Amino acid sequence: MSRSTTASLMAARAALTEVRPLVHCLTNTVVQAFTANALLAVGASPAMVDAPEEAAEFAAVASAVLVNVGTLNARTAEAMRAAAARAADDAKPWVLDPVAVGALGFRTRLAAELLEHRPDVIRGNASEVIALAGAGAGGRGTDSTAGVDSAASAAADLARRTGGVVAVSGEVDLVTDGERTLRVGGGHVLLTRTTGAGCALGALTAAYVAATGSVLWGAVAAHAHVALAAERAAAVCGGPGSFAIAWLDALDAIGPDELADADVRDQA
Repeated sequence: MSRSTTASLMAARAALTEVRPLVHCLTNTVVQAFTANALLAVGASPAMVDAPEEAAEFAAVASAVLVNVGTLNARTAEAMRAAAARAADDAKPWVLDPVAVGALGFRTRLAAELLEHRPDVIRGNASEVIALAGAGAGGRGTDSTAGVDSAASAAADLARRTGGVVAVSGEVDLVTDGERTLRVGGGHVLLTRTTGAGCALGALTAAYVAATGSVLWGAVAAHAHVALAAERAAAVCGGPGSFAIAWLDALDAIGPDELADADVRDQA
């Protein structure tokens, strides 16, 4: 990892601790508590305001917005539209997590509609990104049936179309703004056996982007933080249950110096 990359990661972690951004999460109901705890662990503040009557109003006061379409219904879809539109109007960073897009029609149409508000970051697995880019079908529900490398072109095209960053999760994550692409290694397979780890990553990405003011480095730092914490948690846990607790502890314990040990590299 280059010195400039190390410096960028350390600065991002320091900024997150200093700014303590408030993240407005319209997210999967299965994972709300876990997402909130992950945000608290890294020093951010969570809020789960998903009433259509309040979503735009709260987006205006939050530091960043997460829209995760995991457990979608008509009411929450209305709130997501309102929050994304307000975030875009106010130039607030917002993250779209297109859970199972391509596999189900309602959420696929909603996600395509939300793209009009130009999310700062789109974070998903390879199948979701490919489907959202209009380059193929979705995966098997929330599970990807495509590899990260197969989504690289679609991710870059989608980033250029939205003017933001697209992050593709996998064994080695890919983060691109359409011109520059970075790879984030590390992590552990137990992340895939922990309900809400990916959803929490979307929230942490929103927090980092708000704190740093950099869409690319905010997204990279969030992925690096999550991956490094997973490695540390896996080393001390006994299985998926204790991993989830250890992962939250590791998120909390990783400061700027520790984040400098993350596996981040420019794509050759």
